Amino acid sequence: MEAYFDSFYIWEALPQLLPFIGVTLFVTLIAVLLGTLFGFALAFMKLSRSTWLQASAHLYTTIMRCTPSIVLLFLIYYGAPALAEGLFQLNLQHLHTGYFVVTTFSLQFAAMMSEVIRSSILAVPKGQYEAAVSVGLTPRQAYVRIIFPQAIVTALPNVGNGIISVLQEGALAYTIGFIDLVGKANLIIANNYNTHSLEIYLALGAIYWVLTILIDKTFRHIERKFTVERRVA
Repeated sequence: MEAYFDSFYIWEALPQLLPFIGVTLFVTLIAVLLGTLFGFALAFMKLSRSTWLQASAHLYTTIMRCTPSIVLLFLIYYGAPALAEGLFQLNLQHLHTGYFVVTTFSLQFAAMMSEVIRSSILAVPKGQYEAAVSVGLTPRQAYVRIIFPQAIVTALPNVGNGIISVLQEGALAYTIGFIDLVGKANLIIANNYNTHSLEIYLALGAIYWVLTILIDKTFRHIERKFTVERRVA
């Protein structure tokens, strides 16, 4: 009788999974970059004097927070092609599933980042902006030279947590056929006739543990460096 647990399958799975780390990290990186850009736009909408812009940005954030990741993924995957075809006669069925994955997690990350950016900017005393403008800096220069450097330090821990969240939530991408780390793990299990799933998922979990710890350590190091530089300055 075959053993229920065999560590051999862990070591056999790791070399097959490791090449797909790049796929997972690439999707995470693109989603974070796009989400950050959109998050900045949302944050400034929330900080604007326009009631309409504020309400729109807050409504978007609320909707994203209330929508589970897998539900949003399915809405984008099935809804975007249907909407594009119905309104613009565009056929998106041929698009790679990666586009839908990146879109989904970019939209979610943007909602989170908008709150991080908004709260970080508000954490900087308003008097510093007023003082910068009073000595001749333009509003843009005041933000770039005075506000943003301080806001970044405040935002770093939440940004790191957000990136980890995107990395982990991205594991849901396999549900629409995207082959990343989790997708490859499920293919390995299927090739093993659905046996030794525990060992495969342990190998998968170990990879995610290492990636998460590395991201966490990196952001802690950056945060300490910025904090020291601010004290010296």
